[in-house]
Amino acid sequence: MGIKNLLILFLLAAIWGASFLFMRISAPIFGPITLIEYRVASAALALLLFSFLLNKKLQLTKYGVHYLKLGFINTALPFLLFAYAAQTLSASLLSVLNASSPIWGAVVAKIWYKKPLSLMQTFGMFLGVLGVAILVGFDQNALVNSNLAIFATLMASFCYGIGSNYSQTRKEVEPYANAHGSLWAATIIILPLMLAFPHVQQPTTPIWMSVIALGVLCTAFAYILYFKLIVEVGAQSALTVTFLIPVFGVLWGRVFLHELLNWQMILGALIVVLGTAFVTQALPLRRFK
Repeated sequence: MGIKNLLILFLLAAIWGASFLFMRISAPIFGPITLIEYRVASAALALLLFSFLLNKKLQLTKYGVHYLKLGFINTALPFLLFAYAAQTLSASLLSVLNASSPIWGAVVAKIWYKKPLSLMQTFGMFLGVLGVAILVGFDQNALVNSNLAIFATLMASFCYGIGSNYSQTRKEVEPYANAHGSLWAATIIILPLMLAFPHVQQPTTPIWMSVIALGVLCTAFAYILYFKLIVEVGAQSALTVTFLIPVFGVLWGRVFLHELLNWQMILGALIVVLGTAFVTQALPLRRFK
């Protein structure tokens, strides 16, 4: 990976790490449903503009049902679950738990495609579970007040595992179209819910700025960066962004929200990321295969 793409990788990790910061700020004000409707709608509009500039077409008559399936399982549902959890969990903890997504992806792939897991991948899953247990077990505030929020975060990561495997069944659809189409699908799916559940509180200008940043920067622009990386360095190398997101998620939470950072948090985060590295086989330990 060249210097240019490496810088894009770090920029993407910084942006996606900030998404948990913006959700933590705005979710208690808007509530999860309204917040995510604004997020996906603004991102879909931004990608629509880029589609005109890049001459990208969705082919709705051909792939409309596919976009609805992907939009539900890979966008609407996980976004809502993360936003729900962001009302109580810290941005740091959200970003670390999100790093378990590739582990869930491997579990789903084993069931879906009946792919055998190597010893290294099995060990990685064990590490992932251990890391989550450390994060949750030593966060007494999380244990007392946020059991359901932690479960929602893990289920959101599980949704990403399902979505990533499902998208591979329709390889003829280009990644940009998957992102654009699934965002419009999520917008349609969530809209009726938003009408039934209005704002929790009246948002201020900084809260609105967080929502816009979440939609346009952390979703639309981040998708473009991610797909650019996939084209230039391949999907496997692009997925290494998963290891960097918790670093920035914890950093932004600490700097802007003054979130607690202790050795248990650091240890749990490192174990989750290491487990993810084993599961995705990013570590060159061939003897464990």
